[in-house]
Order: sequence, then C-alpha cells, then structure tokens
Amino acid sequence: MSGIDPIDHIIWHKNTVSKDDKQKLNQHKSMMIWFTGLSGSGKSTLANALEKVLHAQGIRTYLLDGDNLRHGINKNLGFSLEDRQENIRRIAEVGKLFVDAGVIVLAAAISPFEIDRKAARDLFEASEFIEVYVKCSLDECEIRDPKGLYKKARAGEIKDFTGVSQPYEEPLSPELVLDTSTQSLDETLEQLFIFIKGRL
Repeated sequence: MSGIDPIDHIIWHKNTVSKDDKQKLNQHKSMMIWFTGLSGSGKSTLANALEKVLHAQGIRTYLLDGDNLRHGINKNLGFSLEDRQENIRRIAEVGKLFVDAGVIVLAAAISPFEIDRKAARDLFEASEFIEVYVKCSLDECEIRDPKGLYKKARAGEIKDFTGVSQPYEEPLSPELVLDTSTQSLDETLEQLFIFIKGRL
C-alpha cells in the first residue's frame, strides 16, 4: 500500500440539491466578498456594517472574521508565512461551503500576500469572488491602532506583524477599492452596498 495516496480512493459525491436550487430558494445569488487590508483599516467594521444592511433586506449571509476564526478552526495556527497561508486556505474553503449553500459570505482577513488571495479566488467561479481592498495608509492605521497591536509590534512584543515586520502586498486587481482614510464609514458602506446589490 505504500506510495498510494489515500485521496485516490475518495470519490466526490454530487449533491442532489444544487447550489442553483439553494440560490433560487434564497432568491439571491451566493458569493464570497473578501475584505483585505492592513490591521486597523476597517475590514471588520465594513464587513459587519454590510452584513447588517443585507440581513435587513432578507439576504442570507455569514461573516467569517479572521480574528474570530483564530479562536476556533484556526486556533492552532501562528503567524509564520506557512501558517498565514494555511489560515487563508481554511477561510476560503469554509467560505466555499457557504457559497455552495447559497449564502453570501463576508470574509475579513488581512490576507497580506497576493498569491494566497489568488489561491482563495481560484476556489470560486469568476462571478462568485469579490475582492474588496480596504485601503488605508500604514500611518493612519498606526494612529488608529484599535487593538494596540502596532504599538506592541514596534516594541518587539509581536513578531511577524503585517506592515511592521512582514510586508503587505496591495491587491493587483480587486473588484473594489475603498479608501477608509479619506472616506467615512457611511460613504464606503454606500459604495460597497451599491456594488454588491448590482451583483445579486
């Protein structure tokens, strides 16, 4: 049996109730809305605000927050390059399950590397993945520093911190760029909602 990959014996079973069936029941398309940006840029704030608006309109949603997932499904991961890659892979795979269930998924995670965001995108059909770059300068994020993480990173208390000791690669071709350093939450939320509403 050596040399045989166990995956070779696992067969994909097609569901009787399709994704299309679930979308018709929900009366809206399903998709992954992927929020990326520096810590403190406003990813979680925007994702939560959008989910509230969509929920009020009867649209089925689920929010996958990067910090929250590290308390559960990703609690065994650190912040090395390998662990960051696995963190994004798991978020994307879980998100794909929700999209297959006919739900709009909002994922808020720093996801600093283009290669990992592309790998996440590749799990979905082209129209199902919307990358939202929550743009904010490093200086502004450090001024905000809502969790005190930049201060700790500058003091050497946190290693492998994006923007300080690890790079953040800006998205090459996101579907939407929202600059939270120059626009208010209401302004960015309105832009975001109009964009998403047009995809439903």
